[in-house]
Amino acid sequence: MHYDTVLILDFGSQYTQLIGRVIRSFNVYCEIHPYHLTETRIKQINPKAIILSGSPFSINQEDAPQPDSSIWEMNIPILGICYGMQLIVSHFGGKVQHQTKREYGQAILQIKKSPPLLEGLALEEKVWMSHGDTISELPPEFIVLASTSSAPYAVIAHKNLPIFGLQFHPEVVHTPNGKTILQNFLLKIAKCSANWTPSNFIEESIKKIREQVGNQKVILGISGGVDSAVTAALLHRAIGENLIPVFVDNGCMRYKEAERVQEAFSAIENFKINFVDASELFLSRLAGVSDPEMKRKIIGSTFIEVFEKEAAKNENVGFLAQGTLYPDVIESISFRGPSAKIKSHHNVGGLPEKMGLKLIEPLRELFKDEVRAVGKELGLPESLINRHPFPGPGLAVRIIGSVDKEKVQRLQLIDEIFIQELHNWNLYNQTWQAFAVLLPIQSVGVMGDERTYENVCALRAVNSQDGMTAEATEFPWNFLKYVANRIINEVKGINRVVYDLSSKPPATIEWE
Repeated sequence: MHYDTVLILDFGSQYTQLIGRVIRSFNVYCEIHPYHLTETRIKQINPKAIILSGSPFSINQEDAPQPDSSIWEMNIPILGICYGMQLIVSHFGGKVQHQTKREYGQAILQIKKSPPLLEGLALEEKVWMSHGDTISELPPEFIVLASTSSAPYAVIAHKNLPIFGLQFHPEVVHTPNGKTILQNFLLKIAKCSANWTPSNFIEESIKKIREQVGNQKVILGISGGVDSAVTAALLHRAIGENLIPVFVDNGCMRYKEAERVQEAFSAIENFKINFVDASELFLSRLAGVSDPEMKRKIIGSTFIEVFEKEAAKNENVGFLAQGTLYPDVIESISFRGPSAKIKSHHNVGGLPEKMGLKLIEPLRELFKDEVRAVGKELGLPESLINRHPFPGPGLAVRIIGSVDKEKVQRLQLIDEIFIQELHNWNLYNQTWQAFAVLLPIQSVGVMGDERTYENVCALRAVNSQDGMTAEATEFPWNFLKYVANRIINEVKGINRVVYDLSSKPPATIEWE
């Protein structure tokens, strides 16, 4: 199946991924690439339209990022957002000047002309500004479609070519009807086909997987997370028993995780998971280790060791499958270039080369919400599809300090109570991620007629779109008190519960 592709050139805006997510929400396929993409690569992608993102740079800087000049000769629709708009103005001979004071926040857009780009909008709309440069002189080939009190050229259009510029960010929620502008650009101006759907993706992926794999087998490390689960279901539909799913219990999983994974896949016929209980091995190597990065390295290297051993038991294994998602791919091709430090994520780095396996990543084109939609289409249960994110090292990085079996079991019970009550109170789907953390401090308490000196645990819940920023979830006070009482009454060794109100930034979502 052919998908029209929208190319987003990333100049470093914090909102670039959000542009992609909004475009995909209209069932239009898009790809995000660094701004310095070559002419050859752009022609290979063969975009139906190009979007130029915002940027922390100034167009007047000596080293200001510039796209390949070929984009201006392709005669396809181009939409510039903020810095992208200033690139357009600069290219066509207009002037951009630096403002002494950055404009940041909401403004009122006043529409002067209403061509297809602004169709469906009111004469006045709220928009979100975030820029330090402003246009002081418009190129002669352009006209003004809308303005704000501080930005006379807030929306511009070329008189003859399908080239448009927006001084504000239409992709953010602070521009309430910004999605309409993007939709108009995609569907009415670029005439993109809206066929990027879960069912079409599944059909196309199965075809690609079968061509790539042939009669060889694929090994997959499966956990209780949605990414590996959807990867497993998709691969199983494509190659059946040639998929070898392996669940490695590292001793730091959630409460009854292995049982729940087995139950979640029970509806899929002939889906057999190889369960490996390596908990004692992992916990023995984690004994006495407090540094979080060292915990991650120990768990990662031990997983490779156990996984290699399991893979060796099977013949004709040619591929390793991973649940890599599009944000991971985008991060690895950041506009900043190869020198930028990329965060480590839970996928198993180094395994294919060491084991002589080729890598297969069937979800690498998808955002998390798209993965959930594909999982639903594949028939996975809602309880698995909508599960909150869980770190690769598991509870080891939610136990602050050293890890042992007793602490893991204690935290499993705490976390289970928290998650169980979120479901009971119909709050689980009202928060993006929720979990408990076991703290390495003790506090004085009173139980019955006796004083206690026992552990403190923290509850953490946040709302976020992609994990880049997050705000603490505002649960009902009665709910938090009820959960705290249950934990103190039912979990031995806990006499105090706190709730983490920190936002990201400055805090992170996880504690380690």
